[in-house]
Amino acid sequence: MPAFEYLCEVKSFRMLTPTVFEIAFDAKSPPPPEATPEKVSPPYAFEAGQFISVIIPGAGPKGRDLRRAYSIASAPETRPVELCVKLVEGGPGTNYLYTLRPGDVFRGFAPYGDFVFEPKAGRHACFIATGTGIAPFRSMILSESYQMAKPLSTTCLLGVRDENELLYVDEFDSLPWVKWVTAVSRPADPSWNPKHGFRGRVTDYFRAQGDDFPWLETEYYLCGAGPMIDEIKQILAGRGVLKESIHQEVYYKTPTK
Repeated sequence: MPAFEYLCEVKSFRMLTPTVFEIAFDAKSPPPPEATPEKVSPPYAFEAGQFISVIIPGAGPKGRDLRRAYSIASAPETRPVELCVKLVEGGPGTNYLYTLRPGDVFRGFAPYGDFVFEPKAGRHACFIATGTGIAPFRSMILSESYQMAKPLSTTCLLGVRDENELLYVDEFDSLPWVKWVTAVSRPADPSWNPKHGFRGRVTDYFRAQGDDFPWLETEYYLCGAGPMIDEIKQILAGRGVLKESIHQEVYYKTPTK
């Protein structure tokens, strides 16, 4: 699926956590030059797990535009399209999007990425994310294509530093076919202990799974911090999981901007 340019009109903006916001938009093709009407973009479409490359005007060297990639957090069948963005101090992309409100328009190219769900008969699925790495998994799990080709079981793990940064908890809690686990490494509230909560890192929870976990019958999808992904892959290697069963998207190796 080739990428095209779109004008994206903001429909809503809301804070999901103290440091993460959701921006929802509708997209349409920009007016083409009169001589090249064939360059009109088709209706906005994407596969669950793909991302949009947002144009950050004038933020580069000598006033050049920059591009920043953001995974789409909503299912391909729903509109408006939703992004789940971590606000990073000094980050030109996140700070630009943070200033936008309903009615504002930004430019973007989409869709990009091959980090998509690949249905495989007779297999389980395990999604492991840190922070906003949950965005492509939400898009996948809520998509019609996922519903039509559900794995034998679905496990979704989200790791964050403190409970105030948890994302989409109520929504995932409401999905009966998903085993939803939140791992909080440094709870702000010492008494934090919700129904699906684990005190510690998401890698600690995953390492503690026993022999009854279907290690060799599962497809693994990893998204978020590079160190988390590296550690999970070490755990999987120790369990004899083949590389072909591991799919990954590294959001950052050092703090992103």
